[in-house]
Amino acid sequence: MKHEYPQNYARFYDLIYHQLRDNVDSEFFQNQINLAKGKILETGVGTGRFFIDALNHGADIYGIDISRSMINVLYTKLNKNQHNRVSLQSITDFNFDFTFDLIIAPFRVFMHLIDKEDQIQALNNVCRHLNENGRFIFDVFIPDLQQLLINADNVVDFEDEYEPGKKLIRSISTWPDLLNQTIEILFHLEWDEAKELKSEDWMTRLRYFFRYELEHLVERSDFRSYKILGDYMGNELTQHSKDFIIVCQK
Repeated sequence: MKHEYPQNYARFYDLIYHQLRDNVDSEFFQNQINLAKGKILETGVGTGRFFIDALNHGADIYGIDISRSMINVLYTKLNKNQHNRVSLQSITDFNFDFTFDLIIAPFRVFMHLIDKEDQIQALNNVCRHLNENGRFIFDVFIPDLQQLLINADNVVDFEDEYEPGKKLIRSISTWPDLLNQTIEILFHLEWDEAKELKSEDWMTRLRYFFRYELEHLVERSDFRSYKILGDYMGNELTQHSKDFIIVCQK
């Protein structure tokens, strides 16, 4: 499974997602981290959007990611004696010689697992690394059937200055594949630098899930029980929910 972020995508990641995501999911995941009594693992740790705050508040937290460029950004925020807390590993086959009370895979990490074999392998690998009664929490978006029928064509979803007088613009294009339940996404970045307009593209693919598919998937795994929430405030699923938040227990 290859999922390497381009260097400039990693460079601007914090600026973009602190604006687009922090008000959506940060409080929920930070609360879950605060509730954990022992070690915590964040899969898809990226540049440390949750990790840094948790570490600063005393959490015994570790992080893995499969993107070297993202981890390199995170390393710049850490003391060298904390670099051992972050490693280049995949959720499907990561390995530690200790276990965790809580493992999280926030912000669509699980949606990058396209094949069901990888999905089951990831769930069981996570389960093996949890203490008894430990929890695994991951999220995926609830598919909007109307949106799945429409290709987005160079839609701007972020525009701001990354430095005074220097603008950054991100646009996205999408190509849904209804048969395989995937969405191809092209991210296009443009920014001002050294009096030039620079750009970078990155293509990725996400796998989307429906409710009972998720239930069957988790029930096939080694987890003892699970619950699916409908939002980041912990409410039940409703017709208006936009996210599945899956809480699995060993």
